[in-house]
Amino acid sequence: MSDAAILCVDDEAVVIAALKSQLQRLFGRRYLYEFAQSAEEAWEIISELEEESIKILIIVSDWLMPNVKGDEFLRQVHQQFPQIVTVMLTGQADEAAIERARQQANLYTCLRKPWKESDLERVITSALSH
Repeated sequence: MSDAAILCVDDEAVVIAALKSQLQRLFGRRYLYEFAQSAEEAWEIISELEEESIKILIIVSDWLMPNVKGDEFLRQVHQQFPQIVTVMLTGQADEAAIERARQQANLYTCLRKPWKESDLERVITSALSH
């Protein structure tokens, strides 16, 4: 099992399923893949991975989610774990939210929904070498 993880957060099950199949196809067993359907669930996963000494390399987060928007979630992550690369995946975020995430969460990039698998691969590969 890998000691490095990629965490994806999106409230839509169909998006989670697409990310899961694409990441596994693109990167195989190189990483552990974790998925959450809310910021609250993501924090639980982050805590579990930390307890298991598994390093989270990247968090790919939706913007429009219930309770906590993606830019706020990524800002909170960045405050506690500045080494984690943050990526926003969105079809709805406005430019102000993206700019906030760039300034406050060290946002690496923003992927627009619907994304192409080749774009996901390029972003993840680039972010990992960042």
